[in-house]
Amino acid sequence: MLSLLVLREKLKSFYGKYSMFIIPVIKFLVVFAVLFLLNRNIGYRKTLLNPFIPPIVSLVCCVLPYSGICWITAGYILFHVSAVSPEMMLIMALFLLITALLYYSFQPGDSFLLLLTPLMFACRIPYVVPILVGLGGSIVSIVPVSCGIVIYYMLQYVNQNAGQLTNDASVDITQKFVQMINGIVSNRTLLLMIIAFAVTILVVSIFRNLSVDYSRVIAIIAGMVALLVTVLIGDFLFGVSIAIGPLLLGVFISAAAAFVYNFMIFNVDYTRTEFTQFEDDDYYYYVKAVPKISVSAPDVRVKRINRRKGVKDAGNH
Repeated sequence: MLSLLVLREKLKSFYGKYSMFIIPVIKFLVVFAVLFLLNRNIGYRKTLLNPFIPPIVSLVCCVLPYSGICWITAGYILFHVSAVSPEMMLIMALFLLITALLYYSFQPGDSFLLLLTPLMFACRIPYVVPILVGLGGSIVSIVPVSCGIVIYYMLQYVNQNAGQLTNDASVDITQKFVQMINGIVSNRTLLLMIIAFAVTILVVSIFRNLSVDYSRVIAIIAGMVALLVTVLIGDFLFGVSIAIGPLLLGVFISAAAAFVYNFMIFNVDYTRTEFTQFEDDDYYYYVKAVPKISVSAPDVRVKRINRRKGVKDAGNH
């Protein structure tokens, strides 16, 4: 355990020292992964399939705030979708605009979740998102996570119906819009994922804020149970086919990631908890203080003793 704590302190120190370089690298890798997956799954605009486009765009994005990255990524998505169906592009543009108007008035700091959520779905580990967001975010974070889920399933709809969307020129434009909106709204898996993720984030946020020992550990376990129960109930009510094996594996991977995150960010010693109370003219205050676990990396110094030649020779006589 001590070696893990030492490693934790070294990593925190390394991040604090080189964060100005680490953060752009993380942004570059996230944006590059998103653009690579977009080109691979909905690569309908040949211009964007140039192998130099994703790294160039990612380099530009690594110096931008996450809100700017989201706008550039949105334009990238819309440009791809426009090659399949201008009508679908308009629907997605309207949704993204509504998302921006509603969300950025609440908590724009979580805009990276609009990228991270579809990325985790594409990487087949979506259940990591709600538990980690519940630990590190707030209840308002449900908004960008839900919007990210909608974006993923919109892109999935385009990918699965690309042939029909491209070859329906004879269909009335109003009917086109109705068919597309119905195709997205009627997706029960989309609705189930939004409900399951929202419930999980809510449960984890509530439990982690409780004034009890090991509240964050309890929150992770409660989030796992809430996620499993919500998905299984939704599977029964909505008639959605969710494979149990990948679900259980994804939930346990999410829990492992959450425990690692909790160890790195919030690690305290409940055995040294202290309680105190004081008052002022208006209130009585009851305070519970839990000290953080902090260790310093061992300072290993090797001292070399060089023997002089003359002393060595005198010793031989």
